Amino acid sequence: MKAVWFDEFGVLPTVREVPDPVASAAGVVVRVEATGLCRSDWHGWLGHDSDIALPHVPGHELVGVIESVGAQVRRFRVGQRVTVPFVCACGACPECESGNGQVCRNQTQPGFTHWGSYAEKVALHNADVNLIAIGEDLDAGAAALLDCRFATSYRGLVHQAHLAAGETLVVIGCGGVGLSAVMIGAALGGTVIAVDISGEALATAAKVGAAHTVNSAGLTDAEVIAQVRALTSGGSGAQVSVEALGRESTVAIAIRSLAARGRHVQIGLLAEDPRLPLGAVIAGELAILGSHGMPAHDYPELLALVQSGALRPQDLVTRRIRLEDAPEALAGMSAAVPPRGVTLIDLTL
Repeated sequence: MKAVWFDEFGVLPTVREVPDPVASAAGVVVRVEATGLCRSDWHGWLGHDSDIALPHVPGHELVGVIESVGAQVRRFRVGQRVTVPFVCACGACPECESGNGQVCRNQTQPGFTHWGSYAEKVALHNADVNLIAIGEDLDAGAAALLDCRFATSYRGLVHQAHLAAGETLVVIGCGGVGLSAVMIGAALGGTVIAVDISGEALATAAKVGAAHTVNSAGLTDAEVIAQVRALTSGGSGAQVSVEALGRESTVAIAIRSLAARGRHVQIGLLAEDPRLPLGAVIAGELAILGSHGMPAHDYPELLALVQSGALRPQDLVTRRIRLEDAPEALAGMSAAVPPRGVTLIDLTL
């Protein structure tokens, strides 16, 4: 099969022929229909993830059709269209038994712990625990983006921060993850403030649900915080913040934009652990929360929002590229201002 392959971190990958994957006893092999170009894959390519062993094939947001199944698989069959959380649970550890497969101690992650979906085929493990059946009528872009960006944002806002209708949400960074959070926050009835240095990104944020936007280009951190707070009730700050960029300075902006008792959700990945304004956290009794994907059993509520039309992940897809174009697109995420919106690698092109 063809796959995007690299054997050295940070060096431009190539598209080459590699051996087809084989389904494990409890797993499946999926023929990939589409896969998202995600900043997490960029971090992995640069060597920021200790799980990755070289040589490697990246990719973790996917939709496709089951091509083969292992002998132990009972709930799925060849020919079904499926997606999968980017964190695949084992189904048997204490975390899984408590319903928290997204932090499974034995987790596998396509594109990280093993070869991923920037390929014609991908192996997925513990299929009965992790696969999610997807209707034929759901857009491939929408289906692929549910794996990571939308699931992570949804869990962060709904299951972690418990965003309520009428509350104010500030989203720092309007790339694919940030725009997912904007769209979900608006669908939940929140008043969303979007912050970014790009007017184009902010225009997209406004289009998908942001009530207010703040262009932070050329502003000091203090000026950004002041502008955000000025847009909240009485200038008191937002009830919930999301940092979707992965920079120390923007994490601090998100936290300092919160009202007392506010909840911060960290989604953006950082190359190194940041210094945090813990004085503000203590004084305001703020909560700092992570979101690491979502277990498969929680996907029906997210899918229901998509099927109702309240969420349209496909609207965030700004370009669809061939597998052969993926190496340059992945490297392009290193630009000072990476491409806006979401790039989908479409294997049907």
